Amino acid sequence: MNFIAMDFETANRSPKSACSIALVVVRANKVVDSFYTLINPKMYFDRRNVQIHGIHESDVQDAPTFAEVWPHIAPLFDTNHLVTAHNARFDINVLRQSLQRFEILPPHYLAIDTLQTSRKLYPEFPNHRLNTVSAALKIQLQHHHNALADSIACAQILIHQVQQFGPDQLRPFIKLIA
Repeated sequence: MNFIAMDFETANRSPKSACSIALVVVRANKVVDSFYTLINPKMYFDRRNVQIHGIHESDVQDAPTFAEVWPHIAPLFDTNHLVTAHNARFDINVLRQSLQRFEILPPHYLAIDTLQTSRKLYPEFPNHRLNTVSAALKIQLQHHHNALADSIACAQILIHQVQQFGPDQLRPFIKLIA
């Protein structure tokens, strides 16, 4: 299966406050490339968010804004690419709100949520958080809440699900984001 795994971290509760993004490119069920950058949200950093992901305002002061990052990653977001995230509703909303903030038209792309697929395919798990699913599937998750580490784990979860259940079992979970 070919897809892109995506993860954002935010500076505060606002979905417009992306402070890091990671994308992991998977071709034929193998990770072949990755992209990670800090983002300067030009917004305040909430103490709780910093405790979760460890990114401070001082870390991003020289980082690009989301508008500066977007041209580099935009080609990955079209109806020819499947994008996955664990709790995709959050990441898709951060992407949508970040684009809207800079008056950039949102792309149309296909998406699948490994949180939803995990709930359906592994109902016996105690919960379906990224770290729980990763541990249950014996997927190494280093530095949980680091966007790159989370994207890699998400990619490995979907690869595992494709290999265990086949792509036909996952097709009903794919949605067009428009």
